[in-house]
Amino acid sequence: MYIQRHISVALDRLRRSFPAVLVTGARQTGKTTLLKESSQAAMISFDDYIQHNAAKQDPLGFVKSLVPPVALDEVQYAPEIFRPLKLRIDNERQSGAFLMTGSQRFELMKGISESLAGRIGILTLLGLSEREINGLDFTAPFLPTDEYLAQRGRTVAPLNPSAVWARIQRGGFPKLYADSELAPYDFYAGYVATYIERDVRALSQVGDELAFMRFLTACAARTASILNLSDICGDVGVSSPTAKRWLSILQASGIVFLLSPFSLNISARAIKTPKLYFLDTGLAAYLCKWLTPATLESGAMAGAFFETYVIGEIVKSYRNAGLEPPIYYYRDIDKREIDLLFYQDGCLYPLEIKKTASPNVKDTKHFEVLSKFSAVAPQPGGIVCMYDAPLKLGGKLVIPVNML
Repeated sequence: MYIQRHISVALDRLRRSFPAVLVTGARQTGKTTLLKESSQAAMISFDDYIQHNAAKQDPLGFVKSLVPPVALDEVQYAPEIFRPLKLRIDNERQSGAFLMTGSQRFELMKGISESLAGRIGILTLLGLSEREINGLDFTAPFLPTDEYLAQRGRTVAPLNPSAVWARIQRGGFPKLYADSELAPYDFYAGYVATYIERDVRALSQVGDELAFMRFLTACAARTASILNLSDICGDVGVSSPTAKRWLSILQASGIVFLLSPFSLNISARAIKTPKLYFLDTGLAAYLCKWLTPATLESGAMAGAFFETYVIGEIVKSYRNAGLEPPIYYYRDIDKREIDLLFYQDGCLYPLEIKKTASPNVKDTKHFEVLSKFSAVAPQPGGIVCMYDAPLKLGGKLVIPVNML
């Protein structure tokens, strides 16, 4: 069963505007299926040895033989085609002629930036969003405002906390929803093995795959935390340069998201280190051995996983619209923290993330720190939580998690 992907609207938009469109993202997020379902293009996969070999041996001849519209799957395996592809695009200027997928953003972007800059539209496909799983047509990017809630409220089913935790523990990979009998543990065991075998080896010469697995697990155990590479290095037993390289691999292959701290260069006291989030809660739960929704909900990492889930859904709402999420976090040396800040159109929208069903106005006490940023307009903001209906609390919005 195909679940309609919201990013298909952005894909159609970019196909009308660019000669080439690249859909990148983690392995098994549905990139190939998206192109098959959203276009009439013929599909060529570089997982196929014959196609791969033909492109590497004679990239110019290979590109000349392509009949648009054509979809090129896993193009990171054949970066030799980028330069001849540029020549053909410049000669023909046919919109939507070449569609591409790639699951290794770092190396892929290098080839793209050198050869296809200005000629290609780029989208990032993440796992299924809650909206997509529920079959909703609502596609507006999330923003903690009355206007957003008025629109979103027309499409919301009643909040079911048990279902939320089941979704967090299962994750968002499409295969887990195409086959409801597939156990998350079985899926993720195979996924991690394939990820290390293919993506990690292709991106970097990782000499010790067991150490990389420990690094991956250590990062999962720190999801929703301020990044502390020194701490991770101590746990895993690797050097700082190695940890930095491996973290770039996790970013490159769509496994983690780094949330930057907010600053307008006004406050010299702001902390500059990003926060680390896994982009799929199911993968993080597997790595941390939270094997049932109930144990995850009652466990020591419940708050971190709930926050990771909320961040992931918000990021998906922007990426599915073809936009980069305008989100940051705030923390200063006085330990005043705001989980999330949206900086858009000269305004700051603060958001707290709490797994509680009983939000308190005290949860927003640090919103007042935003008054120091005189160049922007702070907005009331709100709290995302497990309360079952939207309401106002001390002038702030209470936003049920199922309204993201």
